[in-house]
Amino acid sequence: MQSIHIQFTLFSAFYTPLILAMSKGFLKEEGLDYEWSVSPPGTSAVDAIVNGTAQVIQSAPSQGFNALLAGKTPPALHFAQINEMDGFFITSRDPQPDFDWKDLEGKEVVMFKAGQPNAMFRYACFKAGINYDALLPVTPGGAAAIDDAFRDGQGDYVVQQGPFPQQLAQEQLGHVVAQVGPMIGPNAFSSLAASPQWLQTEEAAAFTRAYRATRRYIQTASATDITRSIVSYFPETNIDALESCIATYQSLGCWTPHIEITPEAFEVTLDVFEYVNHIAERYRYDQVCVTPPA
Repeated sequence: MQSIHIQFTLFSAFYTPLILAMSKGFLKEEGLDYEWSVSPPGTSAVDAIVNGTAQVIQSAPSQGFNALLAGKTPPALHFAQINEMDGFFITSRDPQPDFDWKDLEGKEVVMFKAGQPNAMFRYACFKAGINYDALLPVTPGGAAAIDDAFRDGQGDYVVQQGPFPQQLAQEQLGHVVAQVGPMIGPNAFSSLAASPQWLQTEEAAAFTRAYRATRRYIQTASATDITRSIVSYFPETNIDALESCIATYQSLGCWTPHIEITPEAFEVTLDVFEYVNHIAERYRYDQVCVTPPA
């Protein structure tokens, strides 16, 4: 059996389609054994492609913008989507059944300082008609640090991927009041990427068949069944909180039936990064993305 290494940039229930490809045996059915890891803090999973320690990474098409900004060719090409919608939630410390995005102005919001999570949130604020500069950002670091900061009493609100918000709600430490995704709409948010050379291999074709099968499964499977398949990957998360997260992502439309990164979704991501002045030009789709291996 051939073996591949998969590396996640971030590990959360938001990336359930990739986790399921492992946990439900879809990769094994295609003759692929696997190992997986999470990139160390401060390190890009793209580095694992460059040094050959991983064949497939969980990333985002916007990661390719960094190389293009430096005048270089991206070393990894994004060949399939994981999420076609932003998967962050806004959680309030207090119940707010009538929450309005304007409520964020003048308040402390615990969030990512930079990168795609910050860019998307800033764009969502723009689409919501509020002034991002009127917020009081609290930026302690990565996902775990953000969660710890809110738990320790910092911030009036926190912006997180699932299942962190659902776990806070389960423990009655917060109340989910909004989702960032619907404010932006479908976009090329997160993806699978690999080297151009590996994408020409039979391994890549086998991986893609397994991933397509996973996406078909996730369209009809219940949130309960999906949760049972991935719960061992989230030992610190309450199973009811995890199931709530999965059900929300299914209904939100993050995990569409198609795996292709569409040009239309890519254009929205360009809109976001153009708005935050992170790109110098609107890059071509084929500079960053390719169609999945046959």
